[in-house]
Amino acid sequence: MWKKSVKFGIAALLITGVLAGCGKSDSTAEGNADNGEAKQESYSGTITLAGSTALQPLAEEAANEFMGKYPNVSITVQGGGSGTGVNQVAAGAVQIGNSDVPSAEKLEDKSKAGELIDHKVAGIAFAIVVNKDVNVDSLTLKQIQDIFSGKITNWKDVGGKDEKINVINRPASSGTRATFEKTVMKGVKINEAIGTVQDSNGAVEQAINSTPGSISYVAMSYLIGEKKDLKTLKIDGVEPTVENIKTEKYPFWSYEYMITKGEPKDAVRGFIEYVKSEEFAPKVKEMGYIPMSELE
Repeated sequence: MWKKSVKFGIAALLITGVLAGCGKSDSTAEGNADNGEAKQESYSGTITLAGSTALQPLAEEAANEFMGKYPNVSITVQGGGSGTGVNQVAAGAVQIGNSDVPSAEKLEDKSKAGELIDHKVAGIAFAIVVNKDVNVDSLTLKQIQDIFSGKITNWKDVGGKDEKINVINRPASSGTRATFEKTVMKGVKINEAIGTVQDSNGAVEQAINSTPGSISYVAMSYLIGEKKDLKTLKIDGVEPTVENIKTEKYPFWSYEYMITKGEPKDAVRGFIEYVKSEEFAPKVKEMGYIPMSELE
């Protein structure tokens, strides 16, 4: 009888233990979920980004969405060009430097190169754009080089009408210009004595619209939406599409970088991860950029 009682007692303890274990597991899972949610909601602080005007619209959109998810985070996005972004983050003036080129290409104090980390967050195509009155649809790389070096000065020499070519360039600090020099000019020197200089993609857009016979280059993100007056030219007959970039048919594109001084932490890390995430990828495409998932 005692043995039978012991068996029932052990069985009862086992059942109780299993039930207790289940309860603890559920409680732990809930606790972990709560902790995970609390960890996400714990993002707080102030983040300042500066640099590339090509990346600026995407950074601003990501900032608005991120602050919507994490109300205790305040994010400010400034322009200034890739060189400004790289050197400000190197100096510790901002938390993130936005750039169209790797930081090493724009860093003034080379001794700080080892402190900077380049985070690829998207890809972007750039386009040769002209005023809507220019009746040319495509230029070869050689023709573009000749225009920006000052060898060709009239549209009639490249199949257009008899009209002066008005070159609109970007300043030396511009990452968009650096990409243009690397992928289009290919060592041919830009003639600084011709045309005018505009300090942002937005300023170029305005100048092209208001200057007859003008030509320049802008990020494709600035051609999304209602900007119908800017006319995009093909390069060697090839359009600036994602597929043409992936198959290496279209040359004028680059990665977009968010650069930090050292490994990013807390809200800065969370923000950069959000920009690269699958969750944000549809917005990246909608705004004229290329998600990293399509380039890797």
